[in-house]
Amino acid sequence: MLKQILDRHWLLKATLNSYAQVFFSNHLGFAILLVLVTFLDINAGMAGLYSVLLANIIARVMGFSHEHINKGYYGFNVLLVGLGLGIYYAPSFPLYIIISFIAMLCLFISVAFEGIFAKYGLPYLSLPFLLAIWIVILASRQFQALEIESGDIFWINSAYELGGTTLVAWYEDVQSLGMSHSWRMYFKSLGAIFFQYNIIAGIIIAIGLLVASRLSFLLSVIGFFSAYYYYQLIGADITELSYSYIGFNYILTAIAIGGYFIIPSWRSFLWVILLVPVISLLITSTNALLGLFQLSVFSLPFNIVVILFIYVLKLRVHHADSLNLVSMQYDQPEKNRYRYLNYVERFWNEKFLPISLPFWGVWNVSQDHDGEHTHKGDWRHAWDFVICSDSEKTFKDSGTNLTDYLCYKKPVLAVADGTVEEIIDNVKDNKVSDVDLENNWGNTIIIKHAPYLYSKISHILKASFKVKKGDSVKKAQLLAYCGNSGRSPEPHIHFQMQTTPYVGSKTLKYPLGHYIKTDKNGDRSLNSFSYPLTGDKLSNIEKTPLLYNAFRWIPGKELVFKYDLNEDNEKTLKWTVHTDAYNNAYLYDEEFKSLAYFKQDDEWHQFRSFSGDKNSILYKFYQLNYKLALTFDKSISIKDQYTLDEVKMGYWSWLQDLLCPFYTFIKARFRLDYVEIDQNLNPEKIVLRSFAEVDLFGKSNRLAESETGIDKNGISYWQYRSGKQNIRITRKDEA
Repeated sequence: MLKQILDRHWLLKATLNSYAQVFFSNHLGFAILLVLVTFLDINAGMAGLYSVLLANIIARVMGFSHEHINKGYYGFNVLLVGLGLGIYYAPSFPLYIIISFIAMLCLFISVAFEGIFAKYGLPYLSLPFLLAIWIVILASRQFQALEIESGDIFWINSAYELGGTTLVAWYEDVQSLGMSHSWRMYFKSLGAIFFQYNIIAGIIIAIGLLVASRLSFLLSVIGFFSAYYYYQLIGADITELSYSYIGFNYILTAIAIGGYFIIPSWRSFLWVILLVPVISLLITSTNALLGLFQLSVFSLPFNIVVILFIYVLKLRVHHADSLNLVSMQYDQPEKNRYRYLNYVERFWNEKFLPISLPFWGVWNVSQDHDGEHTHKGDWRHAWDFVICSDSEKTFKDSGTNLTDYLCYKKPVLAVADGTVEEIIDNVKDNKVSDVDLENNWGNTIIIKHAPYLYSKISHILKASFKVKKGDSVKKAQLLAYCGNSGRSPEPHIHFQMQTTPYVGSKTLKYPLGHYIKTDKNGDRSLNSFSYPLTGDKLSNIEKTPLLYNAFRWIPGKELVFKYDLNEDNEKTLKWTVHTDAYNNAYLYDEEFKSLAYFKQDDEWHQFRSFSGDKNSILYKFYQLNYKLALTFDKSISIKDQYTLDEVKMGYWSWLQDLLCPFYTFIKARFRLDYVEIDQNLNPEKIVLRSFAEVDLFGKSNRLAESETGIDKNGISYWQYRSGKQNIRITRKDEA
């Protein structure tokens, strides 16, 4: 409900996100708590709220990015400036005049820094706040109309004004708790981020931080206490952490380095600890330097360390596997990790062009990489393909004639779109068991598919080519026929990928795209971007037109369904296909303002991510149609895994969030089965069944299941079941 309100009121959304962005968050509940915390000092709360409202309005009027305004990117620095001024100076008309103009200046600095730092892929953090607050502090020494506020010194007075004796009594109860000195400093350091130098503010922020992100809370504790015990270890003055409670530099650095800008892992946590001495040196040195001008260091050490560390990581030549910068920001460290792991698992292969098999039907791998007879050294990454009978023979009759061999004169196909770079077509076929060592590759075709990516098919039948050099070819287009030319004792296809367009080029280790494999045990599976082994039986995925048409969602297409909430209340459900500015396709639900991104080609339909209301039917449809091969084959199942932030397991999910950089004990899995087809040649009805399951410590729990009915007009119905919830949607044109 709150999200729907925010979608209609941009200023409210931008304002709340400005508060949450201070902790690298977009959690609305946390944002509301932070607003309340600032009003523990009413003057500071009012000054902060006024400044951020003004800055967001100015940004909107001036035409800055609506997305960045709504996310709070232009508001959080201005908020901090307003809070700082409101806590130090008594409220007055001159103060709000100054706040108005310094808010505008801080906004301009934020926008300018965004443009400058974006060129290097770096965040500008709270640098605009630092410049703005220092400018005001230096200038205000000449402003006689400003009066110093005493409320920040005697917070008990502010507490009485805000909540009377009840709040004062509660504050004294909190103070009297058996809390160690270190935890008191931790909570006060948290509160100091919002210029609230008291334990109550820190406790409220800590609770909100824990709810918003378990990892952010854990990192804040690790960052602060690493500093606390480091100071004790080296005998440093622990009061430095207490001075203005600038220990928040360690807290913010820990969250930024440990999980916000870097994918959380044990290495990122280790760097949080290793950077503590660096922050300590910066705090001491910058405090001495800025003290000459009677300025506080505020968050300067945090800014220097985080920006410098990220920039250094960007300059690496060799990237450590477990220290990866976040490329797509999800505003929550645990979500950053879950989405990264899911991307690695599901989409690691997107760097590869899908290479299909160079034949129709089922062929055997007679020799794979580093083969028994050939495929050695620089030419080891290749495959030989033959056709075998049920008795595993490659020939019929005596096998002494070329025509006895099952693959002889069978079609050879293009493995992907491309351009013919080279054709050799002057080598005659060998007799069975003979080899031509002078013309090793025999008749050959080389096709360019992309820069530095070529396929080569050899041992082709002379004078059988259907294309010529320079021709453009399409995937699965007929090129020629299988022969026995070159170093080939019996008919077969030699296939390899390479980086150069020459007949004798070295091979390139490159996986085959999508294919169905039958292994030596007779088990069938659908494989993607892998390397088949000797003895495997392979075939291309044969598209089932009924499935392909049902999931061929082009921009502008509408999927309209009806469903009953009860016997007397039929509702219409409409999803529309759109593409964004980056040509990413998605289903859009206007009612719930939800988007389900997907990718499709001739062989696969796959959902990629979801944004919006997770109570919507679209989200359930997204989960239970997660991945689909556009072929009907009862012998195979499609399996995939969800991101863990899409599956809620109560307190187990919280525990997993805390442990996710080190250990994963929850697995969220998807499975789709091909259940029914009315006929194979020209089907008019297909039924699919899919399941969402969670493995908790190896024990499987089914969360939901669905059934999809498909006919010649597309998806005819979809039925969802989860616990007591049962939803059935039917295509609108159905009776």
